[in-house]
Amino acid sequence: MSEAKFSYALSNPLSTILDKPPAEFQRSDLLSIIEDKQIERITFHYTALDGRLKELLLPVTGRKRAERILAEGERVDGSSLFTGMVDASLSDVYVVPEYKTAFLNPFDQGSLDIICRYVNQDGERAPFAPDNILTRAHSLFKENTGMELHALGELEFYLISDKGPYLFPREAQKGYHESSPFLQSGKILTEIVRHITQITGAVKYAHSEVGFIEKVESEREEINGKQAEQMEIEYLPRSVEEMADAMVIGRWVIRNVASRHGCVATFTPKLVQGGAGSGLHIHLQLMKGGANVMEGADGRLSGDAVRLVGGLCDYADTLLGFGNTVASSYMRLVPHQEAPTKIFWSGLNRAALIRVPLAWSEVTDIAKRINPQESSEVREFEKSKTVELRSADGSALTHLFLAGIAMAADWGFRNPDAKDKAEKLYVSGRTRPDKKLWETFASLPANCLESSQVLAKKRDLYEREGIFPKAVIDYVVDMLEKEDAAVRSYGRLENILKIMHKDLHKH
Repeated sequence: MSEAKFSYALSNPLSTILDKPPAEFQRSDLLSIIEDKQIERITFHYTALDGRLKELLLPVTGRKRAERILAEGERVDGSSLFTGMVDASLSDVYVVPEYKTAFLNPFDQGSLDIICRYVNQDGERAPFAPDNILTRAHSLFKENTGMELHALGELEFYLISDKGPYLFPREAQKGYHESSPFLQSGKILTEIVRHITQITGAVKYAHSEVGFIEKVESEREEINGKQAEQMEIEYLPRSVEEMADAMVIGRWVIRNVASRHGCVATFTPKLVQGGAGSGLHIHLQLMKGGANVMEGADGRLSGDAVRLVGGLCDYADTLLGFGNTVASSYMRLVPHQEAPTKIFWSGLNRAALIRVPLAWSEVTDIAKRINPQESSEVREFEKSKTVELRSADGSALTHLFLAGIAMAADWGFRNPDAKDKAEKLYVSGRTRPDKKLWETFASLPANCLESSQVLAKKRDLYEREGIFPKAVIDYVVDMLEKEDAAVRSYGRLENILKIMHKDLHKH
């Protein structure tokens, strides 16, 4: 092998072995891995409508068998994976591996795992599959703008475990960036980060979040009486397609590691009233020629970035249909919880729907100011400016949500009013605008029923140019309506814990 280009400790092991980045993986590379590593099975993964990673185990009995699996994929029952959307009489679809997504399964040493795409009987990408919808939406954006849309997600979740000895007790709502021994799940988080990084190469950092519950009260036996520590993993920017896969894989890894430590990991939006909810903030970048073009010459957002914000503002209320899919989502979207309820954007303001986070612009190699003894010159790093959409949570249908964002971005560039719309909805500085201004901003939907109604009314935003099939919008609208009806049958006030905890393992 040539000089170790991919030999860092957390590099993708396949990249290290093959000495090439995943984007260059070919079938022959994977066949050599299967032979050299004595792989027993190829495991196909794919995301279904419930947003969770599915799997199909295919035993490898020889090179010919492995080659056929990698070349042709396998047939699966689409009507079971897409219940209520695909007709049972026309339900066969193929799952076909995308080689660049291959990884060695950290939980099964005998398996080579690969993310697959859904393909129909004509050899075309199945139009109803969420990942294929995202690909179409991003392709539309690229064709119309000459840019790419990149995203990074902030994946928040709780690790729930048996209560340990309280030698170093913690206070509720004060867990932000806590360290051991006050943080008891730190080693679990470290293990999670290692696996996600080696598989996706896209982890920026991880830390404990604000939320801490000393004793969970619940009807759910697996969490009742246990403690809950909130964590966050923030990704590095990737294309929206890659980011969707990376976040779904991340949830799969988190649950697997938690299970092996006797813990429950949950992404449910709310675990306790008054406590920190788990969001799924998405940062967005416009890329052109491999460069971030979010920043203008004056250090402020570029005109293109403002158009992106205008598109997000126009689509904001409908995006909740894909990003906030359960009743407890709307228990998180309440005032004074650092969660948005109105459609406006701002600078560092964490109450805004869309925020422009701090990013160094003119300053380079700032560490020299802290380390004056440093003599080397730093390379020029790419700009990191983003805008952050803060509405979604752990119940999001990740691929569909990012597809919706891509459609919003496309709208922002194709409508001359987008920039003006954004400028009218900008709020400077304050934690919350004055009451008169606040009342001029449109509200986000307050529950699943309102989200379903808004999405149904504005469905053309997604169905235009055939990007979202009608059946997909029908499915999401129906899902939201059923969720609202189910919760109303509970009686909200009497069963608020049941409402919050019923989606413990969803998505």
